[in-house]
Amino acid sequence: MIDVDRLVLEFQTLLSIESPSKKEGKLAHYLADIFEALGYRCFFDKSAENTGSEVGNLIVKIPGMIPAPPIFFCAHLDTVGPCENPKIIFENGVFKTDGRTILGADDKSGIAILIELARVLRENRFPHPPLEFIFTTCEEIGLLGAKFLDLELIDAKEGYVLDSENPEVVTIGAPSSYKFKIKVKGKAAHAGLEPEKGVNAIHVLSKLIAELNPGRIDQESTMNIGIISGGKYVNIVPETAEAEGEIRSHNAKTLESMIQQIEDLCAKVEKGYQPKIDDLPKVSVRFEKLYQAFLILPDDPILQPIKQAGEKLGISLSFIKKEGGSDANIFNERGKKAVILGTGMQKVHTTEEFIRVKDLVKATQIVVEIVKAKGESFK
Repeated sequence: MIDVDRLVLEFQTLLSIESPSKKEGKLAHYLADIFEALGYRCFFDKSAENTGSEVGNLIVKIPGMIPAPPIFFCAHLDTVGPCENPKIIFENGVFKTDGRTILGADDKSGIAILIELARVLRENRFPHPPLEFIFTTCEEIGLLGAKFLDLELIDAKEGYVLDSENPEVVTIGAPSSYKFKIKVKGKAAHAGLEPEKGVNAIHVLSKLIAELNPGRIDQESTMNIGIISGGKYVNIVPETAEAEGEIRSHNAKTLESMIQQIEDLCAKVEKGYQPKIDDLPKVSVRFEKLYQAFLILPDDPILQPIKQAGEKLGISLSFIKKEGGSDANIFNERGKKAVILGTGMQKVHTTEEFIRVKDLVKATQIVVEIVKAKGESFK
């Protein structure tokens, strides 16, 4: 039923189309042409007005063969960098690059799977519910496409997000996440002539970060400092310094505690830093919620067709919580139940990214069997 050679060729074509966040237009229109040629209705929402992307989210409607509630599948259009002029290498059944760029299997593997599913449905007649494909923009820079998706255009109440690694692992829970920015205001002075008249903002910030001790907080929570900036010249006591980071946790109380810890530490460092000059330094912190945690219970009906697919294919599936955020967080927060399926991508967000064709095929088989299982359940 699945044409492996066609799947591999399509995936290779997708990898050659650059689609960094906000520049997904070329890829989106390429997909729209494919689905329209198959006879399916395609349209874009108006999310670009808020995301800054070249295009809105692409939505594809595939009619059902039976009168059943629709389901959706989602994959995101954008990739992280570096992604310019990728040199794709395919050998021994593995896709990778020459090491200068990311591969883009995150999430073009998910896109390839949905294209193959659409072609399978066009070529084979078996009972299945109506399907909605959602291709989101700007996922890699804050899940923006999903956040601004026009839900009035989506009829399905539940679905599956193709955006994880192992096809044999289903993600049923993911954490909440906040990003934060710490700002330190010190006082500038000549670093050689009168450093005692200055307050070194970088020094203040370094004391704060040293006490934060980022990393794994517990089995459900992490903290990271990802960006530090400050100062202009080596002969001037730096007046300002900033740090940006994130916190994640599956536990809401732990997350609240982490936020309070950072706020208290900022106040402590500001108050205790010596010497103070002109009531400086000043330390402030601002938090922004990125996404809300979700957890789908093991006996939830949304998992039943996945379990049936595993049994049909003789695959032992695992259902776990993971620490990564995805469009599934946003769908669940906005009232659309969703879990995350693996596509086979590995070492994502690095120039060592790769994917084995056998895993891509396995993931495609699972998706096709999920659709068939949904159809069988309504016969």
